[in-house]
Amino acid sequence: MSVTPSSQMSVPFFRPFLTEAEIAEVVACLRSGWLTTGPRTRQFEEQFAQQVGGRHAVALNSCTAALALALEALNLGPGQAVLVPTMTFAATAEVIFHLGAVPLLVDCDPVTLNMDLQDAQKKIEQLRSGQTPLNPSLRVAGIIPVHVGGLMIDMDEVQTFAKRNNLWYIEDAAHCFPAAYRGDAGQPWRRCGESTSMITCFSFYANKTITTGEGGIAVSNDKELIDHMRQMSLHGLSHNLWSRNAGDYELDYRIVAPGYKCNLTDVASAIGIHQLARAEQMRGEREAIAQIYLEQLADVEQIELPPAPLNRIHSWHLFPIRLRAGKHSIDRNTLLRQLLENGVGCSVHWRPLHLHPYYENTCHWKPEHLPVASSVWQRLISLPIFPGMQKDEQEFVINTLRNLCAN
Repeated sequence: MSVTPSSQMSVPFFRPFLTEAEIAEVVACLRSGWLTTGPRTRQFEEQFAQQVGGRHAVALNSCTAALALALEALNLGPGQAVLVPTMTFAATAEVIFHLGAVPLLVDCDPVTLNMDLQDAQKKIEQLRSGQTPLNPSLRVAGIIPVHVGGLMIDMDEVQTFAKRNNLWYIEDAAHCFPAAYRGDAGQPWRRCGESTSMITCFSFYANKTITTGEGGIAVSNDKELIDHMRQMSLHGLSHNLWSRNAGDYELDYRIVAPGYKCNLTDVASAIGIHQLARAEQMRGEREAIAQIYLEQLADVEQIELPPAPLNRIHSWHLFPIRLRAGKHSIDRNTLLRQLLENGVGCSVHWRPLHLHPYYENTCHWKPEHLPVASSVWQRLISLPIFPGMQKDEQEFVINTLRNLCAN
């Protein structure tokens, strides 16, 4: 089905919002002769920690690396399991496998798509009684909530849950900068990364709310954890290159642990410094676009719109709509193809982990183990939302979707 000639307009799912400030900083970095981790990365780490209200930060080449190093710092290993939402990207769970542990998948809340803590408690009990496909001898060690699309889960509730079950807790905040939550009106806002967990991990991938091209960062109030992660990010060396060349340490170094190689470069940080300075401005632009979608699509009975609760400052990394059950003559995949054919970039977030072949074949998860996610993902489509999106592009997305739903 064609709604309008594809040559009339094409709106990408995402377009990076870069300015001359980022370009000039990258050029200055190249001319400085210092390209790898150095002064710009240190500046970026300090400014990011300050902006989210954290005390310490280590910049890395991805959020995946941040999660992996966080788990290693918390001594995750064989015989342990970690509670992970099934509604997430591969990275949240694969880093657990890499350390010899096993993700214990949890269903999602039907409204927010964030982790359902009631189901998390149920999964712990089912594991112990042999009612999950996993080995019942596994010890549940921690929990990793994901703030889906940039809408924060209540981390006070996560903390209470973790303490009740004697678990550590870290955040996959890949979508969630800048963002905040509070319990009720009148209570103070708590920013994501502001003592919200033991370690909070953010992403700066190309389509995230701020970008360094590729990149991530871990924030914590625990200096020992961050220092350990920093050391492990550079082969477990006692002194890194920047510190040695800055004259802070003797030139000799020692390997104190079998580490990794996942530091962030100064070239990437040169972009991040200026993205960070505009983070709230860009969040505001995303929020304004989300508000237009919410207002102008409210009467389209074939779709459900994402929640926008008043006790959340939403980063709006994603704008996921859902086909309303029984209200549309076509399925999600057909509508997705029609949107793409008519020039609207879109995506799906996500096929739940338990419905991927690896988890089906290795861990033996079945749709009935996680029924909410198994059902809702088949109705999800993420619409374009990004800073710099023009008014005519927003109108094109809205009109194309309205017309497709009407036919």
